[in-house]
Amino acid sequence: MRRLTGVEERLDGPLTDQRALVGNLRDLARVNRRLGGARLSTAAIEALAPGRAAISILDVGTGGADIPLALIDRGRARGRLVTVTGLDSRPEVLAAAEIAEPRVPATVELALQVGDGRSLPYADDSFDVVHSSMVVHHLDPASARDLLTEMGRVARLGVVLNDLVRGRQFWLGAWLLSHLATRNAFTRADAPLSVRRAYTVPEMTALLAAAGLRVERQFDGFAGHRVAFAARRNGRT
Repeated sequence: MRRLTGVEERLDGPLTDQRALVGNLRDLARVNRRLGGARLSTAAIEALAPGRAAISILDVGTGGADIPLALIDRGRARGRLVTVTGLDSRPEVLAAAEIAEPRVPATVELALQVGDGRSLPYADDSFDVVHSSMVVHHLDPASARDLLTEMGRVARLGVVLNDLVRGRQFWLGAWLLSHLATRNAFTRADAPLSVRRAYTVPEMTALLAAAGLRVERQFDGFAGHRVAFAARRNGRT
C-alpha cells in the first residue's frame, strides 16, 4: 500500500464544530487507552529515563492530552514527579481538550501551550524527553524531518515517536473499529485515512535518522498496528 498524499484529515481542516472535535478527542483517548498507545509511550519514555525521581516531558501535538495524563498518573503511582508541557498548533484543539477531559485544566503537572512543533519555542535541551504521538503521519517527509529535528534539539535525554504503521490489514481494522465503535464524523473519516497516510517502520526509522536521531529501542503495538521508538541524538549516550 502506497502512502496517501494530498488529502487532509478532518482534524487538519477547519475546526468549527467543537462538539464533533470534543467527541473525536474522547475517541482518540479511548483508542490510546484500550489499544495500548499510552503503554507504548510509557515504555519508550522509561527506556530513555529509567528510574528517575523527576522527569520533564514536552508532548508535541498533544491533542486531548490523554497520554500526558496517563504519564502523570503513572508517575504519581510510583512516587515520580512527571511534569508535561502539552503543545499543539491548534488553539481550537486545546480548548476542546479542556472540555473533553476536565482533568486537563485541573492537573497541576500539566501545562498547555500553542506552538508549531517544526519551530519549537524553547531553548536547546529544555526538556528531559520530547514525545509525539499520532502526529508524524499528518506530515510530509520534509516536515516530519523538521519536526523530529526540533524535537531532538530541545531534548536532553531523547525523543519518543509513537505513530500508526501503514498496511492494508491495519486500514481494514481502523475502518471496522471506527464504524462499529463511534458515530463521530471526525473519527469515522480520519481513522482509516490516518493509516493510509502513515509511514512504515523502515520509513519512520529513516526519518529519525535523517533528523540526526538513532533508535535505541522499538516497542510494537498489538499485531504491529502501531510503533513507538525511543531515540537519542547522535553523539548522546
